[in-house]
Amino acid sequence: MLPIPDLFIVGTDTGVGKSAVSLLLMQLLFAKGYAPIYLKPFQTGCTDPYAADSDAKFIYDHTPELKGQDPAQSVIYCYPEAKAPYYAARKVGDEIDLSTLRKVVEKKKEKYSPLVIEGAGGLLVPVTGKVLVVDMIEELGCRPILVARTGLGTINHTLLSIEALRRRQIEPLGVVFVDTGIPHTDHDLVVENTEAVEIFGRLKAMGVIEYISDFRRPPQAAYGILEGILNPNVA
Repeated sequence: MLPIPDLFIVGTDTGVGKSAVSLLLMQLLFAKGYAPIYLKPFQTGCTDPYAADSDAKFIYDHTPELKGQDPAQSVIYCYPEAKAPYYAARKVGDEIDLSTLRKVVEKKKEKYSPLVIEGAGGLLVPVTGKVLVVDMIEELGCRPILVARTGLGTINHTLLSIEALRRRQIEPLGVVFVDTGIPHTDHDLVVENTEAVEIFGRLKAMGVIEYISDFRRPPQAAYGILEGILNPNVA
């Protein structure tokens, strides 16, 4: 098997489909014989890793290889308020310890490969009073996959995100557009948005993951898009 770097799934904004892409990657990696692990270091907006709105629970519920395993093993910090991790932690009198995060990641690397790490919101979201999500990508030595929404406004958000990465000499593996279905995006607008990102961002748009109604049986085309990121020679 080809070696795959640890992956950091980061969005251009919140609610753009990071968890959907993370799930598809986990399913694809297991199917190809890898031993991946999903990590959501900072889960905000839910009470615990078992809550209905927990990203980790979503991943574990829809990945057969994780059946019976504990979603809590994928969450380091969990806070009830839907805020940036720094402020969600501060709200309850807590503080995120980056050394704890590094230790967990290193421990996971001993058993799993690759890591699929899902960020919180966009790149410039505060994790501590001094550290942003984008800083964690560099700190953990991951390669980012940028997830963007298909609709109006995504050109600006996506190009700014690409610029923020490149200012830190971080090159994303690719950008994936996700149609979350809320609202549905007109086909012509999708074509124009992807074209603009490719031209002005000088980055290949790997494709659009159409709205998925059943994540236990996603369309094969969705996996094909991610296959092109993991192995650029495919596609």
